[in-house]
Amino acid sequence: MSRGSGHAPRHWYADAPVPLAARALAGLYGAVAGLRRDLYRRGVLRRQRVAVPVIVVGNLVAGGSGKTPLTIALVERLRAAGWTPGVASRGYGRADAGTPRWVEAGTDPALGGDEPVLVATRTGARVRVDRDRVAAARALLAEGCDIVVCDDGLQHYRLERDLEIEVIDGRRRYGNGRLLPAGPLREPPARGEGCDFRVLNVGEATDLAAGFGEWPMWFEAGPARPMRGGRSKPLSAFAGQRVHAVAGIGDPERFFAMLRGHGIAVVPHAFGDHHAYTAEDLRFGSDLPVLLTEKDAVKCAAFATDRYASVGIDARLPEAFWVALLDRLPAAPRKESASP
Repeated sequence: MSRGSGHAPRHWYADAPVPLAARALAGLYGAVAGLRRDLYRRGVLRRQRVAVPVIVVGNLVAGGSGKTPLTIALVERLRAAGWTPGVASRGYGRADAGTPRWVEAGTDPALGGDEPVLVATRTGARVRVDRDRVAAARALLAEGCDIVVCDDGLQHYRLERDLEIEVIDGRRRYGNGRLLPAGPLREPPARGEGCDFRVLNVGEATDLAAGFGEWPMWFEAGPARPMRGGRSKPLSAFAGQRVHAVAGIGDPERFFAMLRGHGIAVVPHAFGDHHAYTAEDLRFGSDLPVLLTEKDAVKCAAFATDRYASVGIDARLPEAFWVALLDRLPAAPRKESASP
């Protein structure tokens, strides 16, 4: 079952003809985007630097590729290395997109954005949403953050960055290889070659092959956490059962496949990325358990019942990746010890 808006056009990732109008618009889009990149490269448009290191996690395609799980893992790893990270995000799909806002675990996703709320909930880090990422980075600096992680923003060239990480969907990659709207690409694939790190979202730990300078990233599923309170259950507790599975992410099939891999009989319900849920969306006509991604669960808390559970994932990467990334950064600032 597939509902909601925001699904990729069929010709992006399937063997389907590209409309002529989309091809013409892609040529115009490519010219404008290329001119903008060139103006920044030549210094006609000026980049702005903030007084702390900036790491941008992004992708070249429209839609999800695993950026947010990597952002969460990056924040946690930086904190373990002695940094105080803050997260800057546009907060895609916010109702008041023009208003800068601090996002916390209890922020309404309609105001803060589903992904920023998830990042704040999982990490406890300071999260700032703002169309102007330079302003967001400066706000984080004023709050005591000594390193900024941008969740998305590879194309936001005005903010100078110290490291760029491109995240690639290992299953869909660059689709048909065309620029928007003829294909999914916001920039040509060659843009990724200039990034400091390229992370390949392989999805499953059993498929870790990566090459061409790409680091594999895989996901480990957590337990199913009831959204109305109660004890968490391992996914194995649902093995052999039918469940409604809800995913409004870039590639819903990844979530469904993960559940099937635990022996769960999935009744799939795919929605568009960043879908704004209503209670009516989740009335499925049966009393089966409902398993949602964490990103979807933050938007469904108001009308969840005791049948609803959130399934989180943790991004995992080779230890060598973290060593290489931290080696590219200066030493974390020394924190002053509290007085006894």
